[in-house]
Amino acid sequence: MLIHGGGNAWWNYLRQARALSPRYHVILPTLDGHGEEYQIPYRSTEQTADRLMDYILRECGGRLFALGGVSLGGQIVMELLARKSDIAEKAIIDGSLCIPQPVLARFCIASVRLFGPLLFSEKACRRQLSLMDRVLPEEMRYPEEIKAYYLQDMPKLPQETLYAMYRTYMMRYRLKDSVRDSGAQVMYWYGEKEMNCVKKSARLFQTLLPSCELYEAKGYGHGYLSVYRPDEWLKIAVPFLERK
Repeated sequence: MLIHGGGNAWWNYLRQARALSPRYHVILPTLDGHGEEYQIPYRSTEQTADRLMDYILRECGGRLFALGGVSLGGQIVMELLARKSDIAEKAIIDGSLCIPQPVLARFCIASVRLFGPLLFSEKACRRQLSLMDRVLPEEMRYPEEIKAYYLQDMPKLPQETLYAMYRTYMMRYRLKDSVRDSGAQVMYWYGEKEMNCVKKSARLFQTLLPSCELYEAKGYGHGYLSVYRPDEWLKIAVPFLERK
């Protein structure tokens, strides 16, 4: 199960899922308040973990081979690992927070209140994609299929989803001590250019689960491997998944 980040949807991991699908059955959930679920209010990391846990218990026999998530999705992975020690054999957390950042959350909420229509209208999304094509190296640009999903979903993203996400993902969430009991092999990724609070979150997670491996993606910012560089994501993830 690969869980997308805040503001995106299941297509965040579409390219990785296709590459993995000959060997694995890959589940790509869409979080409440995102994508085709935009009309369902997003509440919190904990409620989202409730819903995914119900699905895993009902449809997957209570266990998965692997969990993965980027940003908000990675925080949800942490919550799931803390709730059930044998929920997964492997887990990849990419650029996620588990230390509250209330000042940053308030800044993000204020920015969306002021500039939301300028950031998430269809015209703004088209400008964003055009800018990405001009300034990003070719291997980081979205293919046409992902661009179509981006234009379909991003203009519908409710501002209330972002407010709830910032209040819960950034302002309130704390890593549960019970993650110490997890039997999963975990990799915690972050970009070299990530905010310090993300790097501190990675070190805190490793303090509670010493077997966790930290991986710093040199020269990269937030979520680059999961969102923009799926081929590099696979080069790191596949050996980890196949390791005995």
